[in-house]
Amino acid sequence: MTADFLNATRTFYDAIAEDYADRFRSEFANRPVERAVLDVFAELVGPGAEVADLGCGPGRVTGRLAALGLSVFGLDLSESMLAIARRENPGLRFVQGSMLELEMADGALDGVLCWYSSIHTPDDRLPSLFQEFRRVLRPGGQLLLAFQAGDVARRHTNPWGHPVTLDFERRRPEAMTGLLTEAGLTVHSTTVRQPDARLEETSPQAFLMATA
Repeated sequence: MTADFLNATRTFYDAIAEDYADRFRSEFANRPVERAVLDVFAELVGPGAEVADLGCGPGRVTGRLAALGLSVFGLDLSESMLAIARRENPGLRFVQGSMLELEMADGALDGVLCWYSSIHTPDDRLPSLFQEFRRVLRPGGQLLLAFQAGDVARRHTNPWGHPVTLDFERRRPEAMTGLLTEAGLTVHSTTVRQPDARLEETSPQAFLMATA
């Protein structure tokens, strides 16, 4: 049976997909730290590396990684988000599925990107999520995990007038580092950027890189 949080996440993003894609279409123009983090990740995995963008949404990060020379595909729960991703990135592959149960062999990937997509996973499911990331990464493969840093979740209700609600979890980098370590990953880089009022941010942004 599909977990309730998966259904809630899919319903939320199916409802807001077009508005979300429009809102964040040019987000990297004002986020130099994020651009730099993705550049470093691409360099670490290397040209042509097999990479999965898990929780890819409208595919904006997937497209950026492809432009950096990676062999990347996107996966998401929301078919509405995937429709946008396919429309805006016609040369890339996008599939529907859950990152908690990846349909790929052990060690199949050189890199895994989880860009603000673990924020809807309950605390008690994070260990199994990170173990799944570890399973599909080859030895020496790279993980990049992005999330909002903090202790209290933020609830989004009726975004853009849509009658849906979802919690966005905020977590401490040190706690996430501990969970990644327990899953068999070695965290080698921690970047935390303070919130930017110009971007209407209310919490720091955290970026962890780890090696399988």
